[in-house]
Amino acid sequence: MRKTGTKAACLLLSGAIGIGGFGLFAQTETAAAAAAKPSGSAYAKTVPQIIAQVSPSVVGITGEVPVDHSEEWGLEEGTEEAEGHDRAHGSGVIIRSDGWIVTNAHVVEDMQNIQVVTSEGKSYKVRTVYSDPISDVALIRINVKGFKPARFVSAQKTTLVGEQVIAIGTPVSLSLRNSATVGIVSGLNRAAGAEYRLIQTDATINPGNSGGPLVNMQGEIIGINSMKFAAVDIDNTGFTIPAATVQYIVHQLFAKGEVVRAGLGLHLEESFSAMVGLPSEDPLTVTEVISKEAEAAGVQEGDVLYSVAGHRITAVVDLNELMKSYVPGQKVKVLMQSGGDIVERSIKLTNE
Repeated sequence: MRKTGTKAACLLLSGAIGIGGFGLFAQTETAAAAAAKPSGSAYAKTVPQIIAQVSPSVVGITGEVPVDHSEEWGLEEGTEEAEGHDRAHGSGVIIRSDGWIVTNAHVVEDMQNIQVVTSEGKSYKVRTVYSDPISDVALIRINVKGFKPARFVSAQKTTLVGEQVIAIGTPVSLSLRNSATVGIVSGLNRAAGAEYRLIQTDATINPGNSGGPLVNMQGEIIGINSMKFAAVDIDNTGFTIPAATVQYIVHQLFAKGEVVRAGLGLHLEESFSAMVGLPSEDPLTVTEVISKEAEAAGVQEGDVLYSVAGHRITAVVDLNELMKSYVPGQKVKVLMQSGGDIVERSIKLTNE
């Protein structure tokens, strides 16, 4: 991605490499040696022990992307072109022993001849790709069994601001695959222009880290690294898709090959305060009624939305989070202001 002036831009963390530009180096024995050491505590492992535990499940993902994506993928000067394509790469993490891997949708978008490179330096062709660009989550498969899968953090466990985390991935080039950086959880429930809430971290993540895991000190995946703010004088401001959202998407991709989302059938606009990040209790404004179900419920352009199913809604991302608990066809109660009156309506959710 390009940087313009001093404004911050959200940089998707895929990388690109020149064909033949980098070699693949063998993994050292340091990780294996660390893994053999006793943990001392089931709840407090050292950083080397966590890396040794998780790194075998982290892979590099590489393939060909169209040359007209050069600026999007952040290609370096001197990158060679081959028949209208450049090579690009990202990261992924194995979640099932039979070759299923989670990564970012933007890593595999428009990518051809996709290959996975394991921590051991073995390369496998990707056979199946399921992608959900809205959440930036993708699921890919290689036809090989016997891998060690990483595990997601339990839904009952709370991620805390300030807790130590480790990012593992493939920054800059495939020769740097399974690089690890350490930081903390800097913030939770960030919007950052995404469809769902994100985790903020100061663990250093760079182009190519997209799709790699962010793990806690028990070696559990708390999220999948997706993007960072990039501008002059902005450092270590990365964003991770939380494990709960990743699992919500992956469950549907496994079941249906696509994500079916419930929605109100409305286009909604946030208040100015909400858009610039100020604390706000302002409701959302209906800018367009796009479903017959919402129209049948009496919703009109210009109406104001206060709550859905008893939950106060002040940002579109909060509504998206709430809708993860519903499926199309269900009905929800909404509290709105219409023509100066406060009214409660029942809307049948549509497929968005």
